[in-house]
Amino acid sequence: MNIGDKAPDFKLMDKDNNEVTLSQFRGKKVILYFYPKDNTPGCTKQACNFRDNYPQIVAKGAEVIGISKDSAKTHTNFATKHELPFILLSDPDVRVIQAYGAWKEKKMYGKTFLGIERTSFLIDEEGIIVDIVNGKRMKAATNADDIIAGGFLD
Repeated sequence: MNIGDKAPDFKLMDKDNNEVTLSQFRGKKVILYFYPKDNTPGCTKQACNFRDNYPQIVAKGAEVIGISKDSAKTHTNFATKHELPFILLSDPDVRVIQAYGAWKEKKMYGKTFLGIERTSFLIDEEGIIVDIVNGKRMKAATNADDIIAGGFLD
């Protein structure tokens, strides 16, 4: 995926087993973020930063959607524990994660494996990717703060 590309539509289940598509948010800005795992330190900091900024994000007519491989049950526990008001989607087969290019080779503790690279896609009202935040630009604990400061919601 590149800036300027049309964001691929998808159909995934949320924590309440409701079907969610990206296209149902057409006309709104969307912060679509991919994260490795519920209830891990970095992912929790990132989710809580989105939670703390969610009223401001929604007031500007935007929506937040988080996607990981975790199950609906795990998402429910994560959302309840941290009072997350936004949508969490399960992609156990990593189809959407791969379509967005967030499934990468990673290294940890000397081992190489495939996993989710923490990535946020900023999608405009027409479904076009206007920015991609990952790699060195990605700071989990301030992801939402940085997106807001960057002017995406203006």
